[in-house]
Amino acid sequence: MFRTLFAASALAVMAALPASAEKLSLGALSQYLNSLTTAQSKFTQINDDGTISTGTIYIKRPGRVRFEYDPPETALVLASGSTVAIVDRKSNMPPEQYPLNRTPLSIILAKDVDLTRARMVTGHREDGNKTIVTAQDPEHPEYGNIQMVFTGPNPELRQWLINDDSGSQTTVILGELTKGGSIPNRLFAIPTN
Repeated sequence: MFRTLFAASALAVMAALPASAEKLSLGALSQYLNSLTTAQSKFTQINDDGTISTGTIYIKRPGRVRFEYDPPETALVLASGSTVAIVDRKSNMPPEQYPLNRTPLSIILAKDVDLTRARMVTGHREDGNKTIVTAQDPEHPEYGNIQMVFTGPNPELRQWLINDDSGSQTTVILGELTKGGSIPNRLFAIPTN
């Protein structure tokens, strides 16, 4: 289920922007991600099997994210500190848990994002009004990669595509990001059962 939830990533940009834009630098994109301390947005997720889910994402960097899916989905995906958990709210089973650092999502949630780090970025290109960056853990490329799509000239993260270690893809398309504000830590607490 983890691979399905994180396997697919990003779709189209939500707002129509001018067709020409310069490729955003890796330094500017790192600075943008590091400034993104709290954010929330509606999202659409395209899973590896082609199914589509929607919901709300809450981000609290470093290390925390919550994917709250709309009904009829009952799953909840949480990253809290060093762990990712998949909670099936209809089950009495404990959550499935994985180390966050073994997922490409850890790149966005890191305390200090540095896309200029050697061997981290494997692709950096401009496509119309979008800058597309493919990044991986340079110490463990076998964990997969994340392809992030930003619009500019002031960077905005619009979507990402995760290719995990099993070869599955998950795309997450963000709506309008509401940045800043207070998000309570309890939203990221992983239940024990």
